[in-house]
Amino acid sequence: MSSDHDWDLCFETINRLVDEAGKIIASRNSGAKTISEKTDDIDLLTETDQQVEKLLTEALHEKFPSHKFIGEEAFGEGNRSQLTDDPTWIIDPVDGTMNFVHSYPQSCVSVGLWVNKSPELAIVYNPIFNQKFTARRGQGAFYNGQRIHVSGEKALNKALITTEFGTSRDADKVRVTLENLAKIVPAVHGIRVTGSAALNMCMVAQGAADLNYEFGPHAWDMAAGDLIVREAGGVTMDPSGGPLDIMSRRVLAASSQELAESFIKLLTQFYPQPRDD
Repeated sequence: MSSDHDWDLCFETINRLVDEAGKIIASRNSGAKTISEKTDDIDLLTETDQQVEKLLTEALHEKFPSHKFIGEEAFGEGNRSQLTDDPTWIIDPVDGTMNFVHSYPQSCVSVGLWVNKSPELAIVYNPIFNQKFTARRGQGAFYNGQRIHVSGEKALNKALITTEFGTSRDADKVRVTLENLAKIVPAVHGIRVTGSAALNMCMVAQGAADLNYEFGPHAWDMAAGDLIVREAGGVTMDPSGGPLDIMSRRVLAASSQELAESFIKLLTQFYPQPRDD
Protein backbone atom coordinates (compact mmCIF):
# COMPACT_ATOMS: atom_id res chain seq x y z
CA MET A 1 0.00 0.00 0.00
CA SER A 2 1.35 3.43 -0.93
CA SER A 3 1.37 6.11 1.74
CA ASP A 4 -1.28 7.99 -0.26
CA HIS A 5 -3.70 5.12 0.42
CA ASP A 6 -2.61 4.37 3.97
CA TRP A 7 -5.70 5.48 5.85
CA ASP A 8 -4.08 4.86 9.24
CA LEU A 9 -1.31 7.27 8.30
CA CYS A 10 -3.84 9.74 6.93
CA PHE A 11 -5.76 9.67 10.21
CA GLU A 12 -2.63 10.06 12.34
CA THR A 13 -1.45 12.95 10.18
CA ILE A 14 -4.70 14.92 10.15
CA ASN A 15 -5.22 14.33 13.87
CA ARG A 16 -1.88 15.97 14.58
CA LEU A 17 -2.50 18.82 12.13
CA VAL A 18 -5.95 19.54 13.54
CA ASP A 19 -4.40 19.87 17.00
CA GLU A 20 -2.00 22.47 15.58
CA ALA A 21 -4.86 24.29 13.87
CA GLY A 22 -6.87 24.21 17.08
CA LYS A 23 -4.12 26.01 18.97
CA ILE A 24 -4.29 28.85 16.44
CA ILE A 25 -8.08 29.12 16.68
CA ALA A 26 -8.20 28.94 20.48
CA SER A 27 -5.45 31.51 20.92
CA ARG A 28 -7.35 34.02 18.80
CA ASN A 29 -10.94 33.41 19.84
CA SER A 30 -11.03 36.25 22.37
CA GLY A 31 -8.84 38.73 20.53
CA ALA A 32 -9.37 41.22 17.75
CA LYS A 33 -9.69 39.72 14.26
CA THR A 34 -8.87 40.92 10.78
CA ILE A 35 -12.18 40.44 8.97
CA SER A 36 -13.28 40.70 5.34
CA GLU A 37 -16.63 40.02 3.68
CA LYS A 38 -17.14 37.40 0.97
CA THR A 39 -20.64 37.55 -0.51
CA ASP A 40 -22.24 39.93 2.00
CA ASP A 41 -21.85 41.38 5.49
CA ILE A 42 -22.71 38.11 7.24
CA ASP A 43 -20.56 35.83 5.04
CA LEU A 44 -17.24 36.49 6.71
CA LEU A 45 -13.59 35.60 6.30
CA THR A 46 -10.80 36.05 8.83
CA GLU A 47 -7.06 35.73 8.52
CA THR A 48 -7.36 32.71 10.83
CA ASP A 49 -9.55 30.90 8.26
CA GLN A 50 -6.86 31.47 5.65
CA GLN A 51 -3.95 30.55 7.90
CA VAL A 52 -5.55 27.32 9.13
CA GLU A 53 -6.52 26.18 5.64
CA LYS A 54 -2.99 26.93 4.39
CA LEU A 55 -1.49 24.97 7.29
CA LEU A 56 -3.65 21.94 6.61
CA THR A 57 -3.49 21.86 2.81
CA GLU A 58 0.25 22.47 2.52
CA ALA A 59 1.15 19.81 5.09
CA LEU A 60 -1.28 17.26 3.63
CA HIS A 61 -0.09 17.91 0.08
CA GLU A 62 3.50 17.38 1.11
CA LYS A 63 2.63 14.10 2.85
CA PHE A 64 0.10 12.83 0.28
CA PRO A 65 0.97 14.49 -3.05
CA SER A 66 -1.66 12.69 -5.14
CA HIS A 67 -4.56 13.76 -2.93
CA LYS A 68 -7.00 16.48 -3.97
CA PHE A 69 -8.61 19.23 -1.92
CA ILE A 70 -11.91 21.02 -1.55
CA GLY A 71 -11.61 23.91 0.88
CA GLU A 72 -13.83 26.82 1.83
CA GLU A 73 -11.31 29.57 1.24
CA ALA A 74 -10.11 28.05 -2.05
CA PHE A 75 -13.73 28.28 -3.22
CA GLY A 76 -13.77 31.91 -2.18
CA GLU A 77 -11.06 32.57 -4.76
CA GLY A 78 -13.19 31.09 -7.54
CA ASN A 79 -11.40 27.72 -7.64
CA ARG A 80 -14.35 25.40 -8.15
CA SER A 81 -13.58 21.80 -7.32
CA GLN A 82 -15.49 18.69 -8.21
CA LEU A 83 -15.68 15.65 -5.98
CA THR A 84 -14.10 12.71 -7.82
CA ASP A 85 -13.13 9.15 -6.89
CA ASP A 86 -9.63 10.36 -5.96
CA PRO A 87 -8.79 10.75 -2.26
CA THR A 88 -10.02 14.26 -1.46
CA TRP A 89 -9.63 16.27 1.72
CA ILE A 90 -12.69 18.48 2.31
CA ILE A 91 -11.74 21.21 4.74
CA ASP A 92 -13.53 23.92 6.69
CA PRO A 93 -10.75 25.72 8.58
CA VAL A 94 -13.12 27.60 10.90
CA ASP A 95 -16.72 26.42 10.83
CA GLY A 96 -18.73 29.02 12.70
CA THR A 97 -16.78 32.05 11.51
CA MET A 98 -19.51 34.44 12.71
CA ASN A 99 -19.19 32.90 16.18
CA PHE A 100 -15.41 33.21 16.00
CA VAL A 101 -15.64 36.87 15.00
CA HIS A 102 -17.80 37.57 18.06
CA SER A 103 -15.70 35.33 20.38
CA TYR A 104 -18.73 33.07 20.86
CA PRO A 105 -17.07 29.75 21.74
CA GLN A 106 -18.81 27.49 19.21
CA SER A 107 -16.44 27.20 16.25
CA CYS A 108 -14.35 24.33 15.00
CA VAL A 109 -12.06 22.96 12.34
CA SER A 110 -13.79 20.28 10.25
CA VAL A 111 -11.99 17.84 7.93
CA GLY A 112 -13.22 14.83 6.00
CA LEU A 113 -11.25 12.54 3.71
CA TRP A 114 -13.45 11.21 0.92
CA VAL A 115 -12.45 8.32 -1.33
CA ASN A 116 -14.57 7.04 -4.23
CA LYS A 117 -17.04 9.81 -3.32
CA SER A 118 -17.59 8.31 0.14
CA PRO A 119 -16.18 9.40 3.51
CA GLU A 120 -13.20 7.44 4.81
CA LEU A 121 -12.34 9.44 7.94
CA ALA A 122 -13.50 12.58 9.71
CA ILE A 123 -12.48 15.01 12.46
CA VAL A 124 -14.39 17.93 13.95
CA TYR A 125 -12.53 19.82 16.68
CA ASN A 126 -13.71 22.72 18.83
CA PRO A 127 -10.46 23.72 20.56
CA ILE A 128 -12.05 26.33 22.81
CA PHE A 129 -13.91 23.61 24.73
CA ASN A 130 -11.49 20.81 23.76
CA GLN A 131 -14.23 18.86 21.97
CA LYS A 132 -12.90 16.43 19.37
CA PHE A 133 -15.23 14.21 17.34
CA THR A 134 -13.68 11.55 15.12
CA ALA A 135 -14.81 8.71 12.90
CA ARG A 136 -13.36 6.20 10.50
CA ARG A 137 -15.38 4.14 8.07
CA GLY A 138 -16.61 0.97 9.79
CA GLN A 139 -14.88 1.75 13.08
CA GLY A 140 -17.43 3.86 14.95
CA ALA A 141 -17.58 7.47 16.10
CA PHE A 142 -15.81 8.94 19.11
CA TYR A 143 -15.86 12.03 21.33
CA ASN A 144 -12.49 12.71 22.98
CA GLY A 145 -11.66 9.04 22.51
CA GLN A 146 -14.91 7.64 23.93
CA ARG A 147 -17.40 5.81 21.71
CA ILE A 148 -20.59 7.79 21.02
CA HIS A 149 -24.05 6.86 19.78
CA VAL A 150 -27.10 8.74 18.60
CA SER A 151 -30.09 8.98 20.94
CA GLY A 152 -32.26 6.72 18.82
CA GLU A 153 -35.23 9.06 19.37
CA LYS A 154 -38.14 8.32 17.03
CA ALA A 155 -40.88 10.64 18.30
CA LEU A 156 -41.03 14.11 16.78
CA ASN A 157 -42.60 15.70 19.86
CA LYS A 158 -39.68 14.50 22.00
CA ALA A 159 -36.95 15.58 19.58
CA LEU A 160 -34.45 18.41 20.07
CA ILE A 161 -33.72 19.94 16.66
CA THR A 162 -30.71 21.96 15.51
CA THR A 163 -30.52 24.18 12.45
CA GLU A 164 -28.91 27.36 11.13
CA PHE A 165 -30.17 30.46 9.33
CA GLY A 166 -27.05 30.46 7.15
CA THR A 167 -25.19 33.30 5.48
CA SER A 168 -27.70 34.07 2.72
CA ARG A 169 -30.18 36.92 2.99
CA ASP A 170 -31.92 35.89 -0.22
CA ALA A 171 -35.59 36.80 0.22
CA ASP A 172 -36.88 33.36 -0.80
CA LYS A 173 -34.44 31.64 1.56
CA VAL A 174 -35.50 33.87 4.47
CA ARG A 175 -39.18 33.23 3.72
CA VAL A 176 -38.75 29.45 3.67
CA THR A 177 -36.58 29.50 6.79
CA LEU A 178 -39.19 31.40 8.80
CA GLU A 179 -42.04 29.32 7.37
CA ASN A 180 -40.29 26.14 8.47
CA LEU A 181 -39.55 27.48 11.94
CA ALA A 182 -43.22 28.37 12.38
CA LYS A 183 -44.19 24.77 11.56
CA ILE A 184 -41.39 23.05 13.46
CA VAL A 185 -41.40 24.89 16.79
CA PRO A 186 -44.89 23.71 17.87
CA ALA A 187 -44.21 20.14 16.73
CA VAL A 188 -40.91 19.35 18.48
CA HIS A 189 -39.48 19.33 21.99
CA GLY A 190 -37.11 22.22 21.28
CA ILE A 191 -34.93 23.90 18.66
CA ARG A 192 -31.36 25.23 18.89
CA VAL A 193 -29.32 27.51 16.62
CA THR A 194 -25.67 27.56 17.73
CA GLY A 195 -23.81 28.80 14.65
CA SER A 196 -21.77 25.79 13.49
CA ALA A 197 -23.12 23.29 10.97
CA ALA A 198 -20.40 20.74 11.70
CA LEU A 199 -20.90 20.87 15.47
CA ASN A 200 -24.67 20.60 14.99
CA MET A 201 -24.18 17.29 13.19
CA CYS A 202 -21.83 16.12 15.92
CA MET A 203 -24.49 16.89 18.52
CA VAL A 204 -26.76 14.42 16.73
CA ALA A 205 -23.96 11.84 16.73
CA GLN A 206 -23.39 12.34 20.45
CA GLY A 207 -27.09 12.07 21.31
CA ALA A 208 -27.22 15.68 22.54
CA ALA A 209 -29.61 16.57 19.72
CA ASP A 210 -31.94 14.30 17.80
CA LEU A 211 -32.05 15.87 14.34
CA ASN A 212 -30.23 18.55 12.38
CA TYR A 213 -31.34 20.07 9.08
CA GLU A 214 -30.16 22.99 7.00
CA PHE A 215 -30.64 24.54 3.57
CA GLY A 216 -27.47 26.32 2.47
CA PRO A 217 -24.45 24.60 4.04
CA HIS A 218 -21.51 23.72 1.83
CA ALA A 219 -19.64 20.46 1.25
CA TRP A 220 -16.98 21.45 3.80
CA ASP A 221 -19.66 22.03 6.45
CA MET A 222 -20.95 18.46 6.32
CA ALA A 223 -18.18 16.26 4.85
CA ALA A 224 -16.93 15.25 8.31
CA GLY A 225 -20.27 15.31 10.11
CA ASP A 226 -21.82 12.89 7.62
CA LEU A 227 -19.47 10.06 8.59
CA ILE A 228 -19.52 10.91 12.30
CA VAL A 229 -23.32 10.73 12.42
CA ARG A 230 -23.54 7.48 10.47
CA GLU A 231 -20.76 5.79 12.44
CA ALA A 232 -22.66 6.77 15.61
CA GLY A 233 -25.69 4.86 14.32
CA GLY A 234 -27.61 7.78 12.83
CA VAL A 235 -28.84 8.51 9.34
CA THR A 236 -27.94 11.28 6.90
CA MET A 237 -29.95 12.21 3.83
CA ASP A 238 -31.26 14.99 1.65
CA PRO A 239 -34.04 16.92 3.43
CA SER A 240 -36.47 15.56 0.82
CA GLY A 241 -35.68 12.00 1.96
CA GLY A 242 -33.35 11.02 -0.88
CA PRO A 243 -29.64 10.19 -0.60
CA LEU A 244 -27.35 12.87 0.79
CA ASP A 245 -25.42 14.77 -1.89
CA ILE A 246 -22.80 16.87 -0.08
CA MET A 247 -22.45 19.15 -3.10
CA SER A 248 -26.16 20.05 -3.03
CA ARG A 249 -25.99 22.43 -0.04
CA ARG A 250 -28.82 20.53 1.68
CA VAL A 251 -28.55 18.17 4.65
CA LEU A 252 -30.58 16.31 7.21
CA ALA A 253 -29.02 14.15 9.96
CA ALA A 254 -31.16 12.24 12.43
CA SER A 255 -31.04 9.77 15.28
CA SER A 256 -33.43 7.43 13.46
CA GLN A 257 -35.03 6.86 10.08
CA GLU A 258 -38.46 7.15 11.68
CA LEU A 259 -37.73 10.59 13.11
CA ALA A 260 -36.30 11.79 9.81
CA GLU A 261 -39.38 10.66 7.89
CA SER A 262 -41.77 12.36 10.33
CA PHE A 263 -39.76 15.58 10.22
CA ILE A 264 -39.55 15.71 6.43
CA LYS A 265 -43.37 15.84 6.23
CA LEU A 266 -43.23 19.25 7.94
CA LEU A 267 -40.67 20.86 5.68
CA THR A 268 -41.10 23.39 2.94
CA GLN A 269 -38.22 22.59 0.61
CA PHE A 270 -35.57 25.03 -0.61
CA TYR A 271 -32.80 24.38 -3.15
CA PRO A 272 -29.83 26.76 -2.71
CA GLN A 273 -27.91 27.80 -5.79
CA PRO A 274 -25.26 27.45 -6.96
CA ARG A 275 -24.32 23.95 -5.99
CA ASP A 276 -20.78 23.36 -4.77
CA ASP A 277 -19.85 21.55 -7.97
